[in-house]
Amino acid sequence: MQLPKYSIGVGDRFAHQGLAQLDAAILAGREGVEIAPVWNKSHREHTIVGSRPADVRAEADAAVQTRRWTGAYFVDADHIGLKTVDAFLEASDFFTLDVADWIGVEAPVQVTERFVTRHANLVGRLTLPGLDRSLEVTRAEISGAAKKFLAAIGEAGRIFRRIEEAKGGPKPVIEVSMDETDRPQTPLELFIILAAVADEGIRAQTIAPRFVGRFNKGVDYVGDVVEFGRQFEEDLAVVALAIERFQLPKNLKLSVHSGSDKFAIYRPMHEALKKFDAGLHLKTAGTTWLEELIGLAAAGGDRLAIAKDVYRGAHGRFDELCAPYASVVAIDRGKLPPPEAIAGWSGDAFAAALRHDTACDAYNPHLRQLLHVGYKVAAEMGDRFTAALRQHSTVIAAGVTQNLYERHICPLFLGR
Repeated sequence: MQLPKYSIGVGDRFAHQGLAQLDAAILAGREGVEIAPVWNKSHREHTIVGSRPADVRAEADAAVQTRRWTGAYFVDADHIGLKTVDAFLEASDFFTLDVADWIGVEAPVQVTERFVTRHANLVGRLTLPGLDRSLEVTRAEISGAAKKFLAAIGEAGRIFRRIEEAKGGPKPVIEVSMDETDRPQTPLELFIILAAVADEGIRAQTIAPRFVGRFNKGVDYVGDVVEFGRQFEEDLAVVALAIERFQLPKNLKLSVHSGSDKFAIYRPMHEALKKFDAGLHLKTAGTTWLEELIGLAAAGGDRLAIAKDVYRGAHGRFDELCAPYASVVAIDRGKLPPPEAIAGWSGDAFAAALRHDTACDAYNPHLRQLLHVGYKVAAEMGDRFTAALRQHSTVIAAGVTQNLYERHICPLFLGR
């Protein structure tokens, strides 16, 4: 299977918005841009919600059949490892290999030495295609990067081979994910990582590095936009060079995780993609769940009460809910309104605090991040929550499509 030039990961915590998400891709197609939807859900999310990988496949297939979609689409086993991959093998045709925990685990000395010797021809100046910048490579830098990343790529190789052994028919899409770590990889480190990916024989079609700045859940980019733009361009050039030097798949492209609502960097990303004629995979994940919550709050009455109860529960379980996402949330607890304060809020007031609109004085990014990771509270409500989604499906779906298309696809892939 081959991932098209542009693709977008559309996580759907409660599996109700498949049609609405596909509609955003359909709108892009009418503008002449093919974007493949990739329904993604991790082992952690399945465990919390009580779903199975087969449920994601069913949602995706049903949406595609209903809309008679003829383009490419995929189901992603998101952030899996050797301990979790087996449950995803039947339903998935896209596998995100998460090896961030292995970064910094040193490979055996002899493994590192063999790698450095094999790639000694990289020493010197490497010209980056499309840029007036180059990489100065020393043997010491190759060795340092190898010590830091070879064990991680070795683990990716083991997961990849497990998938290859188990999957018959068309070969699935493979992504190597190294984003959930504290320190961004430099362009030179990314180049060495891709050399190791090639050595392992991993047919990666996407690579998810950790970029400079913070990519917190559901809120805008935090960091120097100019610096990010420079690194993004360099990483695009590195991917192009690695494809040529290491015979990696021709459609290998960057993947940006926690990419939802990163409005500040969509313009430089779009311009860089045009400059390099490069592809991109963007993961939007939980932004759909927040649109559901906004829709329920705006409906008022019992639906607003659900939204308030979710917030009350999330506020009281802050540490439990935020701990798994520590590297991708930055919440000031002092700026979270106490539950008793929101008890008197109208539906419009709740929606305004949650909706990502920086021009609105009521918008609260700390509340938004907490609710982004607070879907466990809604899951524990069972049918009380999901029945409300069904009852207000038309309004919620419109919000999901509008958010995905107008706020994500248009600026990033269409340039407007």
